[in-house]
Amino acid sequence: MLNKPGSAKETRHFAVSLAGSGLHYKAGDSLGVFATNRPDDVAGIIQRLGATGDELVSPQGLKLPAPLPLREVLFSKVALAGPTRKMVETLAAKATVAEEKAKLTGLLAPESKDLLMAFLDDREFIDLLAEFPSAKLTPQEFVDHQRRLMPRLYSIASSPRVHPSEIHLTVAVVRYETNGRHRAGVCSTFLADRAHVGSTPTPVFVSHSHFGPPEDGAKDCIMVGPGTGIAPFRAFLQDRVASGATGRNWVFFGDQKHATDFLYEEEWQAYLAKGQLTRLDTAFSRDQLAKVYVQDRMRENAAELWQWLQGGGYFFVCGDAKRMAKDVDLALHDIIAAQGSMTPAAAVDYVKQLKKDKRYQRDVY
Repeated sequence: MLNKPGSAKETRHFAVSLAGSGLHYKAGDSLGVFATNRPDDVAGIIQRLGATGDELVSPQGLKLPAPLPLREVLFSKVALAGPTRKMVETLAAKATVAEEKAKLTGLLAPESKDLLMAFLDDREFIDLLAEFPSAKLTPQEFVDHQRRLMPRLYSIASSPRVHPSEIHLTVAVVRYETNGRHRAGVCSTFLADRAHVGSTPTPVFVSHSHFGPPEDGAKDCIMVGPGTGIAPFRAFLQDRVASGATGRNWVFFGDQKHATDFLYEEEWQAYLAKGQLTRLDTAFSRDQLAKVYVQDRMRENAAELWQWLQGGGYFFVCGDAKRMAKDVDLALHDIIAAQGSMTPAAAVDYVKQLKKDKRYQRDVY
């Protein structure tokens, strides 16, 4: 566990052995993990369907070479979350209780588009079976509505120069509640709760990436990675130290609270003490009344950040694509415009050139 007691988060460090796998990786790559669904969730769906779990099914979207038992399909082949409008349409056609049929029909009305979206966002497939029990589906009809269970990609948090026979991961374990039911991230809780040392090997693969430290070790690196976005930059630092890179390293890290959420704090402090990490700027949003984020720290250090870029430095971002990466990108444009005395259009061109030269790289999700 990387978080300390009292944290609102559950972030874990995992080491995956590559022994006998033939897999190889480099700093900046990701590891794909094939998880399985929670047995309790599978059992709940089988019960709601009034099935045994032994029924042979072949989901439309999977194109299996041969039908498989329902239990196996639900456990390892299909996603149990993310029901769509099509499922509501099928339930509406099958429902025999007037109240259920009326609710389903109402959700499908043209004016209920937003309502339907919110309804589905709060529910998994089992919720729909529970709420509309009069709509009896066969196991085959049910699995025809499900998508393939996809592998989850995690940014690798180690360098093969230091850990050639294993891969480290930094994983935020997802647990929450919606519609009165406890939910869990499929892969994060698979790693935390169901993948045990010495048990059946977990199917994994290495996803090779464009993302990685500069080949020229003399180049400076600016790395922005709040939360689990710090993972690849742990790999970058390991890699650059092990390879004898002479370029400077600057890390921006952010999370909720310094006391409980400073991931790998001891390692960063050790790098600082040895001069292998030139700068470490942190933003802990809940440690003061006004929330502070990594983009705020960037703006506070705009002049020096601009000097690093002008000197040929590389700029890397990893983490949340919806908000953080957009905010960091905006801050970068503003810094370049202000410090370089450029128009906004010229700053856009400058950033485009950084990307073209692979000096601005993002690993966002």
